[in-house]
Amino acid sequence: MVTTTRRVKTAVAAAGISSFALLYAPQPVLPQLAAQYHLDPGGAALAVSVATGALAVAVLPIAALSEVVGRRPVIVTSVVASVVFGLLLPLMPTYPALLVLRALQGIAIAGFPGVAAAYLAERLGRAGVAAAVGAMIAGNTVGGMLGRLSAGFSAGPLGWRGALFVVAGIGAVCAAITVVTLPPGTARGKVQLKAVVNGLLTAVRRPVLLAQYAVALLAMGSFVALYNAAGFRLTGDPLNLSPAIASLVFLAYATGSVSSAAAGRLVARVGRRRAVIGSLLLMAAGAALTLPDSLPLVIAGFLVLTCAFFAAHAVANGWAAADAPEDARGQVGGMYTATYYLGSSIGGAAGANVFGHAGWGWLIALVTIWLLLAAAAVAAGTRIRTEYRELVPS
Repeated sequence: MVTTTRRVKTAVAAAGISSFALLYAPQPVLPQLAAQYHLDPGGAALAVSVATGALAVAVLPIAALSEVVGRRPVIVTSVVASVVFGLLLPLMPTYPALLVLRALQGIAIAGFPGVAAAYLAERLGRAGVAAAVGAMIAGNTVGGMLGRLSAGFSAGPLGWRGALFVVAGIGAVCAAITVVTLPPGTARGKVQLKAVVNGLLTAVRRPVLLAQYAVALLAMGSFVALYNAAGFRLTGDPLNLSPAIASLVFLAYATGSVSSAAAGRLVARVGRRRAVIGSLLLMAAGAALTLPDSLPLVIAGFLVLTCAFFAAHAVANGWAAADAPEDARGQVGGMYTATYYLGSSIGGAAGANVFGHAGWGWLIALVTIWLLLAAAAVAAGTRIRTEYRELVPS
């Protein structure tokens, strides 16, 4: 059992690194894409948004498909196909062709986050799932940071096409590890369509769950909007950093590993409701720190908002899972994932457009409104539900 658990943790960590490195690889080279294809920041940001949008749309159908064909085949197909698309991306002759391939890559990537939690629960049970989920989240975070940094540092000497090849190569190595080490899933009984539909209806009826989806949508939208525009902000006037140095902003992701791990202790002290609302307000404060044209303040702002975002995400995600009825856990997880990446797609594109047409200050104003709306949704949607449970940890 120990060997099996180790294999599972290795496999899902590698899959997470591959999937999230590939998903966000274009983000640090958006200024280069804009220059190559004569795009404004909003047009360039579509290279990220079409992939996350396709992922959001595909995650629920793919999760349902895994009920029929099994979890492992879906995960393996996901990591392999996403790498193949990643290797083809730099070869695309036009920007529209690149966007089509990015959409297909987003659909392919959806097979991992949409199915991984269910696979872990079935394969390891309650005893081993917590540690494996931790390995998966660590892989996701490392992948997101590694992909961005690799692309950012490669873009100078190799150009954006070479940078995407480098990230695809990293993804290929990690995908191979997943294919070799991921054990088969467990057998499941026949799935009843009626039960799946009923679970989905339950997932969208409860106010406490709707509040967590609002956090996923609006906080993730704010987070990706700021990072989509970060490259333009840091490489443009008056900061004028090189792409490689500007990509160091993604090291702020390291704070996310710390804050997400500490989220449970925060909830134990102040309760879920206060933890989420406080984290959202801290995100807004971090965003405000980036307003002055001062590199130390911009860096400090990204550190604060990144730390706060991952805390909010960890608490909201755990809250949704804890409050999901037993017969709707898969659907609730799918809804949270779908709204999370829908926020990435819509928020990322909208934020880049606002930045491109109105500047950084208006982008900060926009994300501040989104974060206040998310905090209001948590306050309104959970007031009655959590009155007597506010100090119960996830």
